[in-house]
Amino acid sequence: MFETRNRLQPWALLLQRLALAAFMTVWALDKIIRPEHASGVFDYFYGIPLAQHLTWVVGAIELLVILAFALGFLRTYSYLALFLAHGFSTMTTLKTLAHPYGEGSAILFWAAVPVLAAFWTQFALRKEDVIALDEHLRNRTASHN
Repeated sequence: MFETRNRLQPWALLLQRLALAAFMTVWALDKIIRPEHASGVFDYFYGIPLAQHLTWVVGAIELLVILAFALGFLRTYSYLALFLAHGFSTMTTLKTLAHPYGEGSAILFWAAVPVLAAFWTQFALRKEDVIALDEHLRNRTASHN
């Protein structure tokens, strides 16, 4: 059983990484496709009045980090960056999380909690996440020396 787990772990981490990247891509694209919505989210949830014409810049930067994350490139930095970004976003909904059935609340916000746990798991196990561009580049460099 232990051998099976060791063989499956890299594939499980890859699947989780790609699913998390897809999840974050939806939100990054929202900043580019629907800047008025993204601007409203920044203002309402984060208390940051962000001009609509700047949301695409934030979205583009997010997409670059998400691409690095999806590829397993700069794992320590890209994994941590998305964990922190999603963590910040999740923390801004603590009031709703604390009272999911209250007036104006939505239980859908609770979906962010297991996603945050998955981001932490991905970061914590980044060295075991070996189906990654970082690993390929490291092995390629080692074989040339």
